[in-house]
Amino acid sequence: MQLIRWAVAVLLTGVGFAAWAESPLDRPPERTYDIVIESGYLRVGVYENFPPYSFMKDGEPAGVDVALGRKIAEGLGVDFQVHWITPDETLEDDLRNNVWKGHYLAKRRIADVMMRVPYDKAYAYMQDSTGEIINEQVVMFGPYQEEAWQIAYDPNDIDDVPTIAVFQYNPIGVEIDSMPDFYLSSTFQGRLRDNTHHYRNIGAAFDGMVANEVAAIMGMRAEVDYLLATDPDKRFRLAGNGFPGMVKQSWDVGMAVKHTHRQLGYAIEAIVDGLVRSGGMEAIYAEYGLRYDRPAFYDAILTSQEAPAAQ
Repeated sequence: MQLIRWAVAVLLTGVGFAAWAESPLDRPPERTYDIVIESGYLRVGVYENFPPYSFMKDGEPAGVDVALGRKIAEGLGVDFQVHWITPDETLEDDLRNNVWKGHYLAKRRIADVMMRVPYDKAYAYMQDSTGEIINEQVVMFGPYQEEAWQIAYDPNDIDDVPTIAVFQYNPIGVEIDSMPDFYLSSTFQGRLRDNTHHYRNIGAAFDGMVANEVAAIMGMRAEVDYLLATDPDKRFRLAGNGFPGMVKQSWDVGMAVKHTHRQLGYAIEAIVDGLVRSGGMEAIYAEYGLRYDRPAFYDAILTSQEAPAAQ
């Protein structure tokens, strides 16, 4: 009871406010917009060892999500701090452990904002069996890229990939337990299953293609683009096929903050919106040799704004 009275007094008077926000209690600190600005740094959550989005290069954090995090921190007038995220079993686990609750082994280790979160209203308001919103503790906002699935292939093994039917006769590498894995193993009544080879990640699948273990790979477009850029012989090609039967072939990628930190989210969203509209986001992707597609969220907005005025 004394602790509660002390906390209320601190919040009402403002005395020791920053100290309360960073208290030694076993729970995440409340780093609201004002506290972030006062602290002088922004802690940006990105997935570890996830090129080209976020990874270590020459001893420093690198990747498009890291570069965007730096731009956001610069726009807020604070320093950038990286918060490495080790992926858990589900995205809900990642949001809980890194955005609003903290991991049970390190509850105070939490990000101010988390990158590479699907910007999808259906997912944001998804309910559990009791009708409760699963992700009610977070706000998902600020779409900054449209991602898609992509196949790359070795033209020495396959002339072209007009459809995925060619993988009835040619092996293709995927990251195990990924969407491409599930899709290729089940589509066409399972006729591609035996030619779907599993690797620990898309980078290992690419190494398998280099070693002629498989004739193609399937992964997220930016990952595939980045891997092809590392091939000194430039022998691999990008396929232009679609994926029949796959419900989600492309999707918008955004960010997430704790639901009580909406003001911080608004400030970050304004910075990212400016980068998308000005071409700054495209420039970030170009630095890593990646194609950039503006989020579908902007299609109607910018098309109407760019349209000439009626005469």
